[in-house]
Amino acid sequence: MIHKEKKNAVFASIVENQDKRTPTQRPSNPRNRSEQNTNSNGAGRKNARTRQRGQSFRSSQMKHRHPIKPKKEVSHNIPPIGDNLRIIPLGGVEEIGKNMTVIEYKDDIIIVDAGLQFKEADTPGIDFIIPNVKYLMERKEKIRGLFITHGHLDHIGAIPYIIDQIGNPPIYTRQFGALMIQKRQEEYPHLPALQMKVIDGNEKILIGKHFKVETFPISHTIPDSMGLIIETPMGKIAFIEDVRVDNMAGVPTEEEVRQYEKFKKEDILLLTMDSTSIEKPGFSISETLVTENIEKIIKDVPGRLIIGTFASQVERIISIIEAADKYGKKIVVDGRSMKSNLEIIKQLELLRTKNVIPINEINNHKPDKIVMIATGAQGEEYAALMRIANKTHKEISLNRTDTVLLSSSVIPGNEYAITKLKDNLYRSEAKVITYRDSDIHASGHGNRGELEWIHKQINYRFFMPVHGHHFMLRQHAELSQVSKNTPPENVVIPDNGSIIEIYDEGKKIKILEAKAPSGVMMVDGFSIGDIQEVVIRDRKMLAEEGMFVIIASVNTRTGKLKKSPDIISRGFVYLRESQDLLQQTRLIIKKTVEETTAGMNPINFDFVKNNVAENVSRFLFQKTAKHPIVIPVILGV
Repeated sequence: MIHKEKKNAVFASIVENQDKRTPTQRPSNPRNRSEQNTNSNGAGRKNARTRQRGQSFRSSQMKHRHPIKPKKEVSHNIPPIGDNLRIIPLGGVEEIGKNMTVIEYKDDIIIVDAGLQFKEADTPGIDFIIPNVKYLMERKEKIRGLFITHGHLDHIGAIPYIIDQIGNPPIYTRQFGALMIQKRQEEYPHLPALQMKVIDGNEKILIGKHFKVETFPISHTIPDSMGLIIETPMGKIAFIEDVRVDNMAGVPTEEEVRQYEKFKKEDILLLTMDSTSIEKPGFSISETLVTENIEKIIKDVPGRLIIGTFASQVERIISIIEAADKYGKKIVVDGRSMKSNLEIIKQLELLRTKNVIPINEINNHKPDKIVMIATGAQGEEYAALMRIANKTHKEISLNRTDTVLLSSSVIPGNEYAITKLKDNLYRSEAKVITYRDSDIHASGHGNRGELEWIHKQINYRFFMPVHGHHFMLRQHAELSQVSKNTPPENVVIPDNGSIIEIYDEGKKIKILEAKAPSGVMMVDGFSIGDIQEVVIRDRKMLAEEGMFVIIASVNTRTGKLKKSPDIISRGFVYLRESQDLLQQTRLIIKKTVEETTAGMNPINFDFVKNNVAENVSRFLFQKTAKHPIVIPVILGV
């Protein structure tokens, strides 16, 4: 047992060891020799792959011309802007999410969107990932406004975390987006009030000395989505963020044609556009067709209908409720985000219904008179649909007369969770309908054919694809070159933090060698910032390999152990069944400590700890093929 005062010393020493420990304390893994070249930021293998890609790119570059590509990052010595027009994507061009772009000219800056990205497998324990705004924090006095193109979290979600840091500038958005922002801001009462400027579609706004911003409606899955035409001294920039083209069998609707007619008389300096669905050929199915198919299911279904979809699919939710009203059915809404969006829909009078009932009244009505709209179609662990599927929902228990309709596609990375959800749904014997069985889902992001149609409506000189992973941006750049014959030198493919400048009176474009700060910024509980990489690495190691804590008391005069070392293990091996391993480990610890301290006066405890960590790590790997985090706590007595 460890005495109370010793526990305090142990805790302090563990914290000290976590701060000091480096990857070099881990023995090399013979199963993966490339780990031996891993540098202090754990990027060895990644850098090796990057070098290989870079070599292949350079060799192919000798044969073909390519769009302008970011150069090696130099995150300092950013040159003065001079008379150039500067565009900096701070997020959204190496991932899906955290969209944010800066436009700067002389002493004026405007920002387009401020979104978040949900955590990934390589960021365990993180709540959200947000754009790095250090560039803006250093220039906050120049910021004239933040324009929000629509109310989805990947475009508004970072606002509570960054708005105060960049000087709380005015936020320009349309009504639905404004309400989404304000609703989310209620969760942060300690923040100053937002300067919300609600704007209509098709209006022009003067911003600062050098910018005039014109808005225009675009098609997406949420009301009040808009594009921007930003007039600058160099020319006009067209921002078309999340977008699709409403169509019937591949023919754009008359409304779509009217929305883009304005560009026939415009000469656009730079076009930026959504790249999310560039891989999908042709046109996506029409949202009108999706609505018709869902309405038919609502009409004909013999029992309860439970529809799982994205809470962000606002227009579809409205259509579902209208169809349920049409056939005299009651609507039940379950899921926090779904309920929140429904409140906004009602507040804006986008929908009038008296048929929405509380979930605890669901059994007061005939099953065939119930339509439930629920969150969780992506297999989220605690969402309503997953709780229904795994039989932990308080009000809903599925039976063979129920129908579950999954009106959403599979987001990459969620395949396993959705498979698990579908397995559980099918075990209930309820009928399950997915987008693969029937046309019950259309994406809010246009397919390749839709993007090509938009390109052909706009006369532009330069093109910068946004909103997607690098391969998506690369494919979108190729589309511009093929469909519009855009010269390669007029196409830029940025990374987060790339500084793009248009110069020579708008005739040329380039990416600077210097980059704006672009390190990953994370929301981690109450902490917001660039979480140290060692923290994330330790979390991964704890999850994959566990931890092994050694507490040893050493006589400071003789260097001998006072007693057999104590060992604490979590997530590595079950101690009660590993007594032989522990006994051998104790012998390794004793030998290492006493050999290291022999003739050492005074004892260098850091040196002893490092030796113990290395020897024990090597021994444990030889015996278990595991690399637990080894934390030695050596106490001088």
